[in-house]
Parts: sequence; structure tokens; C-alpha cells
Amino acid sequence: MAAVGPRPWFVFTQVFNRSVGEAPYIVFLIVALLPWVWFNTSVSDFTRAFKKDARLVRSTAIPRSIWVNRIVLSKGIEFLLSIPVLVLFAVFSGAQVNWMLLWFPVAVLLQIMLLVGLGLLVAPLCVLYSDLERTTALILRALFYASPVIYSFRDLPAPFDTIGAFNPLAGIFTLYRVGFFPDLWQTEPVVISAVMCVVILALGVWTFRSLERPVLKEL
Repeated sequence: MAAVGPRPWFVFTQVFNRSVGEAPYIVFLIVALLPWVWFNTSVSDFTRAFKKDARLVRSTAIPRSIWVNRIVLSKGIEFLLSIPVLVLFAVFSGAQVNWMLLWFPVAVLLQIMLLVGLGLLVAPLCVLYSDLERTTALILRALFYASPVIYSFRDLPAPFDTIGAFNPLAGIFTLYRVGFFPDLWQTEPVVISAVMCVVILALGVWTFRSLERPVLKEL
């Protein structure tokens, strides 16, 4: 986290002298950076989920979706264990907490749904199309800057705000942040994110069931 966190803060607030996000900016940054790391590392691991344990995946009788769920759970535990880092920065920077912190568990739930859905999509497709692993890494790199991690959804100018609302991470990061920065609440990205998480989860389940046999033959 340290390798990613200070760099956006320095570039945006010192080099370009731009006012993005909210003060204290370090809390604003970390409260989205931690779930981004959960998202990024999970999706990266999805690309190798079945290849890594190919023999076990072929021979076991347990549901193969466990390989996806295991990644989401393990990285999610790492995310929860990193929460004290956020608490420390919040305390020492004087960040204020409000009742909207109750949205934090909702954000966690939506992110789980999103990651499970993406995992059920990415994991089998990467077995069938090996080049997709490299493509996924490039997409994740671009998605970091296309997601409101170093800035808020409210900072997006028109028409990028309309486009950005369809990034499910926009609403999820909003829910993570409103407990510290209530002025960031915006209904549109939150509702769109919730709907998209449900759709992606359903699409992932359908795709996984359709591709399970071809994947087993390919492994």
C-alpha cells in the first residue's frame, strides 16, 4: 500500500496543486485504497485460479467455484486486517466519523458480490484464452485511474460523471467514504453499483456453469 498511497497524494496535492478529494486527504485516499487493493489482488489471482491447481481442480468432486470464493475470502480477510491502518490515520489526522459509517458493511457486501461475479467470469475465461491474463493486468492498471481512488466521484466533470457512474467501484467507494466524508454521498452511483453487482454476479454464475466442462477438458 505504501508504494501506491503517497504517490497520488504527492502528485495531485503538491506537484499539480489540485484540490481533489476531501481533507484530511490521507484518510480520503486510504479508505478507498484498501478496498482497491482487495479488488486488484483478487482479480489478479482469478486469472491463475484454475491453472495453479489444475490437477486438483480436475480430480476433485467439490464445486469448482470454491477456488474463486477462496480467493475472495482470503483477500477479504487481509482487507479487514488492514482496517486498523485506516483507524490509526483517522485518529491521528483528526478525521470525523458520522452515522453513515453504517454503510461500510454494505460496501463490503457489494464488493464481495462484485468479486465473486468477476471471479466466476475471469477464472474460466483465462483457462480457455491464455492471453486474457495479460489483458486483465493491463485493464486493472487503467482501471485504477478510471476509478475514484485518488479522487471522488464528485470530482468528475460532465460527461465523465455519467460514464463513471457505471463503474461499480464508484458507488462502492462512495459507501466506504461517507462514514468519514458525508458530503460525498450521491445516490446515482450507489444505486447503479448495487444493480451492476447483482447483474455481474448473476452473469458470472451463468458463465461459470456454461464453461465448467470446457474448462475441465482444457486443464
